[in-house]
Amino acid sequence: MRKTVMAAALTAVFSTAAVAESPIGLVIHGGAGTIERANLSAEQEQAYHDGLRLALEQGYAVLQAGGSSIDAVVKAVTILEDNPLFNAGKGAVYTWDEQHELDASIMEGATRNAGAVAGVKHVKNPILLAQKVMTESVHVMLSGEGAGQFALEQGLEQVDNSYFNTEFRYEALKRMKAAQGSLPHQAAVAADPNWQMGTVGAVAIDRDGNLAAATSTGGMTGKRYGRIGDSPIIGSGNYADNSSCAVSATGHGEYFIRYQVASDICARVKYQGLSAQDAADTVIQQVLLPAGGTGGVILVDAAGKLGWSFNTPGMYRGMIGSQQPLTTAIFAED
Repeated sequence: MRKTVMAAALTAVFSTAAVAESPIGLVIHGGAGTIERANLSAEQEQAYHDGLRLALEQGYAVLQAGGSSIDAVVKAVTILEDNPLFNAGKGAVYTWDEQHELDASIMEGATRNAGAVAGVKHVKNPILLAQKVMTESVHVMLSGEGAGQFALEQGLEQVDNSYFNTEFRYEALKRMKAAQGSLPHQAAVAADPNWQMGTVGAVAIDRDGNLAAATSTGGMTGKRYGRIGDSPIIGSGNYADNSSCAVSATGHGEYFIRYQVASDICARVKYQGLSAQDAADTVIQQVLLPAGGTGGVILVDAAGKLGWSFNTPGMYRGMIGSQQPLTTAIFAED
């Protein structure tokens, strides 16, 4: 009897230790930019908090049930893609030609397997297509019509491009065209940073210690010529490596591409021994900002530490973990 009791006690101790050594966590973002309290009504602010909370709750439920970090980030990003408040999926911005072209990527930290899509027009949830590219093809990135054909073959839900229409995004396009004049992307015309930003993303760690990152976006307001930003580019807008960290980015994509922001952060963790938070702060505040790049990142490291860093007035964001209560925030001072 005593042996049975002692065995049970030891099992409980080891089980508790195993749980303590296996943190789970999820961090999400819904875009960074000139997000100021004065420009949001109380109702709008609450709507953003509600949208972030829903994505966190549903993504974290996957982790709590023993699901993988990949499934958790896909769940969270899908929720954000379906919310018209965010520049991804349903709320995607307009191109110069008044269409929508969507990008997404996903990466798992255990194998560094990845999938990405760019310029898709009829897939309801681009992150699901990026996941299919990762798991069902020999490629990492597909684009345009080819990505659309692959989506059909994989049985993903298709929608008319008008599904992504929203009135406030169309108004933003009209303001952008009025400011730019007859030609888009003129170097001599200072662009509103908000035309260049807006992305959703998620990073997670599961009970097996595996990291994952996912990013999805409608891109830049008024984009033309098949422009592709950082979101579908592995190493720039998205990266995950179990030996360092997982990162999802949002901001002015051209700078995130040139400075390989996501992989740079992970490399500083891996090779310089920095914490993920210190690495992110260094890249976002000391490397990117002086170069003119604005935006931010969310991150989780191999120990389950959750964080974010951004150099803009605000970033829609939230986190939840086994040692972190659910938190959502919008402004820099939050």
